[in-house]
Amino acid sequence: MAKKERLSETPATQLLKSAKVDFSEHPYDYLEHGGAQHSAQVLGWDPFHVVKTLVMQDQDAKPLVVLMHGNRKVSTKNLARQIGAKSVEPCTPQTANRHSGYLVGGTSPFATRKAMPVYVEESILGLPKILINGGRRGYLVGLDPQWCVRLLAAKAVQCAMQE
Repeated sequence: MAKKERLSETPATQLLKSAKVDFSEHPYDYLEHGGAQHSAQVLGWDPFHVVKTLVMQDQDAKPLVVLMHGNRKVSTKNLARQIGAKSVEPCTPQTANRHSGYLVGGTSPFATRKAMPVYVEESILGLPKILINGGRRGYLVGLDPQWCVRLLAAKAVQCAMQE
């Protein structure tokens, strides 16, 4: 991208700015079902450092957010055991949109419509910088992963599986 374009704000970027978070903006051409692997490739980042925001639910249909490496899957069995749930499963796209206030593919963990517990794969917290969705399809923000703990009270879990 030749010129540095200023993107319109999202609820996520408004929250990050109000919290004085130092973040970089990374727009890219969104590809339906391309996911974190696509954005990592387009932006020249290791998919391990591009974090997916997944809206899931427990056995009582209570929503929760899981932050996972772009090239890993969530072991729902391991996650359920670690958070004290009987089971965990992904929400349908419509349900995820309703809980988060964002379109699937543009879901940010920051400034979600509904307050939900956030779980982060522990190894993400050891990275110096991550790319995570900024609240719009085709738009990631780069920041220190510790902000996920500070702003979201994200709890570390170990539930990653190879993709």
